[in-house]
Amino acid sequence: MKRSLLIGCLAAAFSLPLTAHEGHDHGDEKAALPNLGNTPQRLADGTVFLPKTAQRQLAVRTAPVAAADAARAVELSGQVVIDPQRGGRVQAMLAGRIEAGPQGLPAVGSRVRKGQVLAWVVPAAGQLERADLAAQLAELQAARQLAEKRLARLRELADTVPGKEIEAAESELASLKGRVAALGHGVSGRDALVAPVAGVVAAANAVVGQVVDARDVVFEIVDPDGLQVEALAYEALATDEVVAATLAVGERSVELDFLGAARRLREQALPLQFGKRGAGLGLLLPLGQPVKIQVKLKSTAQGWPVPQRAVVRSPANVAMVWVKTSPERFTPKPVRSQPLDGSRVLVIDGLADGDRVVVDGATLISQIR
Repeated sequence: MKRSLLIGCLAAAFSLPLTAHEGHDHGDEKAALPNLGNTPQRLADGTVFLPKTAQRQLAVRTAPVAAADAARAVELSGQVVIDPQRGGRVQAMLAGRIEAGPQGLPAVGSRVRKGQVLAWVVPAAGQLERADLAAQLAELQAARQLAEKRLARLRELADTVPGKEIEAAESELASLKGRVAALGHGVSGRDALVAPVAGVVAAANAVVGQVVDARDVVFEIVDPDGLQVEALAYEALATDEVVAATLAVGERSVELDFLGAARRLREQALPLQFGKRGAGLGLLLPLGQPVKIQVKLKSTAQGWPVPQRAVVRSPANVAMVWVKTSPERFTPKPVRSQPLDGSRVLVIDGLADGDRVVVDGATLISQIR
């Protein structure tokens, strides 16, 4: 009886789940990861824990924001164009072969003077055409020689010959000389390619011996101190609302003046002209460079101005900013924004006055997992 009771107690004991003593475990449960105090990590609620040492290493900077009234802006696509008043194109007037000018062919980036001969175009003519011109030239030269001899005889007989015959002979000789000169220039003459304005050669499509056709653009010259951009507005935009524009060139922002707008649509878009004059502005971007400009309008909107680099994308491709809610904790906040200028945007929803927004290092914080 005692033996059966002992066996039943042992079976009941082994059938119960085993628990570890304090300070011991059996390895059946997954060990929880320790919370490292100096390890950046994303928490379960989406916030990021970033220690002070890591903030200094990532160069994270924050700044408080405050609501303000700012001019509305729209972002338009455009491209750098040539200034029609201070830039120019050099085109061939006739088909022919390129020859170097007195100072050689200008290189791209070199400065030229107004009126400087950049190259010559030797007219191209077929064999039959050149032979015909040469025959006409020989005939005219022979007629000129006869006219010169006749005029000399009439002058010797000036006492017996009426003066009107001498004048007619002189007029005939002058006409023949002009026709010979014109035809001779047409046979062996060259067309000079002259710089229409002073500036910098932006494009050179010429090589010695190259054959060009009439109206081919051989050189393009730009003003080194002027920048002009043509933007296309595909949405309805009142031109009297446009004030100016801002163009971002690397880390630099260039303020552009509004020059005017076309009164005819081009491919369902309204062309807008912006420009600015200043030392070296024309050399910042090449002709035809596609750019994005922030066009400022007269109307205003209320929001929180923040640097453009402060707005990042969440994994769901939603615009957001990082807000510092405690010394080592950063919270993502979805926002709605619109362009303000070349380096800032205006957040119109999602922030509150006094929020410390990450202005440097926001992309690095987004990469923390």
